[in-house]
Amino acid sequence: MMNVKEQLAIITKGTDEILPEAELVEKLKLDRPLKIKAGFDPTAPDLHLGHAVLLTKARQLQDLGHEISFLVGDFTAMIGDPTGKNATRPPLSAEQIAQNAETYAKQVFKILDKDKTKICFNSEWLNKLGSSGMLKLSASMTVARMLERDDFSKRYRENKSISIHEFIYPLLQGYDSVAMESDIELGGTDQKFNLLMGRELQKHYGASQQCIIMLPLLEGLDGVNKMSKSLGNYIGITEEPNEMFGKIMSLSDDLMWRYFDLVSLKHPHEIAKFKQDIEAGLNPRDVKVALALEIIERFHNKELATKALEDFELRFKQGGVPEDMPNIEIVSDNLTIANILKQAGLVGSTSEGMRMIDQGGIKIDSNKISDKKLILSPDQEYIIQVGKRKFAKVTLKARSPEQVRG
Repeated sequence: MMNVKEQLAIITKGTDEILPEAELVEKLKLDRPLKIKAGFDPTAPDLHLGHAVLLTKARQLQDLGHEISFLVGDFTAMIGDPTGKNATRPPLSAEQIAQNAETYAKQVFKILDKDKTKICFNSEWLNKLGSSGMLKLSASMTVARMLERDDFSKRYRENKSISIHEFIYPLLQGYDSVAMESDIELGGTDQKFNLLMGRELQKHYGASQQCIIMLPLLEGLDGVNKMSKSLGNYIGITEEPNEMFGKIMSLSDDLMWRYFDLVSLKHPHEIAKFKQDIEAGLNPRDVKVALALEIIERFHNKELATKALEDFELRFKQGGVPEDMPNIEIVSDNLTIANILKQAGLVGSTSEGMRMIDQGGIKIDSNKISDKKLILSPDQEYIIQVGKRKFAKVTLKARSPEQVRG
């Protein structure tokens, strides 16, 4: 393992706060790998680059020789993390949680080393607590302490409801640290209360207290809000290479550096060199290409990353279309443009298709469409483009009278 100074240089890259840092230094001096806890509640089916910030730090710690336990919060997901919420979250079904948890367990190995990662589910120990154990756990904390938490106190002042089970959530997350005997827990800056709860409960149960490494929240494509699938400002780690490339290239030049700091595995010296090169006249676009290639290679492979760059340059430099677009055949008696867009899976609804036409975001055979009532001719093939990155080769066939009657 590296010496403590070298480890700290890597650990602190992109880190917002370490609590307490002096304790972390002492833990790094121990002659053993440290137990690192990195957990997510499976509340959505896919991981995105916002999740990758924490997982990238976990991978760095893993490469330093420490033990990573990826915790799937299948039990806590039934409550829902109240962090940052101004209302009680609707519960997920057991089926949704199980399905999302299975997806998480597969996707996480796009970042972490599968052979060196332990996958844990907190239902393993939280189910065993039972009624008496839950009561004892609840007795370890006061309502006054819970109301010190910003989102709870804000809702209380505004006379918005706080369900009792929401108070239980930080206790359960903290108890995870007790059960896992974690030396370090990773989390976002919005998780500070929950992370500190782990330290308090470890002390309550007479265990060694974990250190906390807090990481910034990655802004989404809009550059304002935290990356979120519900806000549509995300880059999924399983998205198609061309989609990922286009989204990364759409980042502002300033936001690009946040992605270098929080998601890239490049050494700080390399990132500093990029900044110097731009000051000397290099086009920021070229640096953004390097970022896109790195990220796509990590989550797919080098060949697909190179192909995504070629397709991007073909589309945006030469005004061409990608070679590997999907081929879709549609048989319908309704050949209006909005309906075809929906049936081809290029938009979520006909109303979304009409909005895209109004915004000038639909092209057929490289021609922008403005007529929302346009009816396409059957027995023809069309290249349809939606926005900057979605393409499909669509063959239309009119439904016969016999098919309509049938």
